[in-house]
Amino acid sequence: MSREGNVNLAEARRAVRIERKRSGSRPQLDWLGASLAAASPSGVLRAAVERFPRVTFATGFGLEGCVLIDIIARDRLPIDVFTLDTGLLFAETYELWRRLEERYGLAIRGVRPPRTVAEQAAEFGDRLWERNPNRCCHMRKVLPLRTALSGFDAWVTAIRRDQTRERSGVAVIEWDDQFALVKINPLAHWDRSTVWTYVRRNQVPFNPLHDRGYPSIGCVPCTSAVAPGEDPRAGRWRGSDRKECGIHTRSVERPAVWNRENEEIPGDARIG
Repeated sequence: MSREGNVNLAEARRAVRIERKRSGSRPQLDWLGASLAAASPSGVLRAAVERFPRVTFATGFGLEGCVLIDIIARDRLPIDVFTLDTGLLFAETYELWRRLEERYGLAIRGVRPPRTVAEQAAEFGDRLWERNPNRCCHMRKVLPLRTALSGFDAWVTAIRRDQTRERSGVAVIEWDDQFALVKINPLAHWDRSTVWTYVRRNQVPFNPLHDRGYPSIGCVPCTSAVAPGEDPRAGRWRGSDRKECGIHTRSVERPAVWNRENEEIPGDARIG
């Protein structure tokens, strides 16, 4: 290659680096989010992979997550897919994981916490989720997610604005302060009826627990069935005001402390 060719290639690479840097700026993200506010989930995901080099999707295998897996597979989008395997998921969830991989021919990575459930019990006491659910979720979900997102430019979620008060203001594309990367919410403007319509129309596999009174499914100890007329997330951490595990915190406002292994935890998640 000629010297001129080398110079042109170097300039092109420099331009790509500059554009990548610009694509993550707050004004650019605000503009991009506004421009995609009414786009279909497929359109949002296509725009995301064109804009950001390394995109991943963290699925909890909820109904919405299954929809996004279907779209990613149908559109053959280069999006990494993983799930947080806390070791406490329902048997039906593990079976759905297998079915989705088989149906769509993709590998869904299992991201696990450093401690097994037994190891956590030995160190912090049995059934930590009952005594301190904040601490349990932070160790088994938030910290593993932070590690899993390292090296990616953007992550896709399946959250909707109408799910909880905390999620009501999410944009289709926004900056995630907690994990310091771009957050993409393709289903932000959908409602549950729209999700179910897509699932039925496209015969998307879903967790059979949804038909047994579980509209929102997490870990076994912290998920219960919901009675007719109850809020769809009433079965999560029943008996408490808690509706989020900490993954979709809008901002990091609480003080942080460090335990003896330098694991950051929220100030209100301390034990004893």
